[in-house]
Amino acid sequence: MSRSTPVKTAPAAFSHRTFLRELLTFGFVGFLGTVITIGGANLMRHWLGGSPLTSVVVPTVASTLSSYLLNRHWTFRHRDSDGSGREVVIFFGLNGVGMAIQVLCTAVTYYALGLHGGLAYNAGLVVGLALASAFRYWSYRKWVFTPAAA
Repeated sequence: MSRSTPVKTAPAAFSHRTFLRELLTFGFVGFLGTVITIGGANLMRHWLGGSPLTSVVVPTVASTLSSYLLNRHWTFRHRDSDGSGREVVIFFGLNGVGMAIQVLCTAVTYYALGLHGGLAYNAGLVVGLALASAFRYWSYRKWVFTPAAA
C-alpha cells in the first residue's frame, strides 16, 4: 500500500489572504477616489458652474493621480514595478477607459434621459463609478500591477 503525499494548503491560504488584502485596500483607495470624484464633481457643477461632463473629468483626473500613488505604494506594493514608466502609461490609459465609462453614464443620464436634477446626476455618477471601478480593478491586476517574479 502506498502513501499519498499531503496536500500543501499554505500557498492557497496566502494567496487568498493576499487577494483579500488587495481587495480591501483597493476598496479603501477607491473610497477616497470616490470622495474626491463625487465631491469635486458636485463642487464644480453646483458651486462653480461647470458643465456636467467637465465636472466629472477634472475631479476624476485628480482622483486618478492619488489612486495611482496609493495603489502602487500600498495596495499592490508586493507586485513588480519595472520603473520604466510603462506601468504609469498603462495605468493612466486604463483610467482613461474608466473615465470614459463614467462620462458615458453621466452623459446618458443628463443628455439622453434628460434628468438634470442633483439626485439623478449623482445616481449616474455613482453607477459610472461602480462600473469603472470594476473595470479598473480587473485591468490593474491584469496589466498594471502584475505579480512579482518568483
